[in-house]
Amino acid sequence: MFTKSNFKEWFNRYKYAELASTSAALISSLFSKIYGGLTTAYLITFAEYLAFYSVIIFSSYKKTVKQNKLLGQRTSSLEILKLLKNLILEFGYPAILDFLIIRPFCMYWMPILFGNYFFGIIFGKISADLCFYFFTIVNYEFIKRKY
Repeated sequence: MFTKSNFKEWFNRYKYAELASTSAALISSLFSKIYGGLTTAYLITFAEYLAFYSVIIFSSYKKTVKQNKLLGQRTSSLEILKLLKNLILEFGYPAILDFLIIRPFCMYWMPILFGNYFFGIIFGKISADLCFYFFTIVNYEFIKRKY
C-alpha cells in the first residue's frame, strides 16, 4: 500500500525535473508557429526529455557525491555506473514508450481536441505524465526494494 510518505518521496524526487520539463514544453510549443503539428509534437517531446533527464542525472549524481562526502569517501566510477544503471532501469521502457508513442500522441491531439492550443498542451502533458509516472514509479519502488 502506498502511503503519504511515498507520495512525498516521489514528489521530492521528480519535482525539479518536472518543473524543468514543463517549462521546456511550454517554450518549445512556440515552434507551432513555424512547424506543423506533428513536428512540433516531437520537438516538444525532445525538449521535455532533455530538460527532465538533465535535472534527474544531475540531481542523482549530486546526491551520490553528497552521501559519499558524509561517509568521507570519493565517488568511484563504479558508483557512477551503478547510478546510470539504476536510472536506466527506472526510466528505460517508460521513456521509450512515452517518447515514441504516448507523449507525441498527447501533444498532437490534445490541442486539436481542446480547440485551445495552450490548454491542449498542458492537458497533453498531464495525460502523458500520468502514463509515464505510473510505470516509472513502479520501477523506482522495485529498484528500492531490490537494492
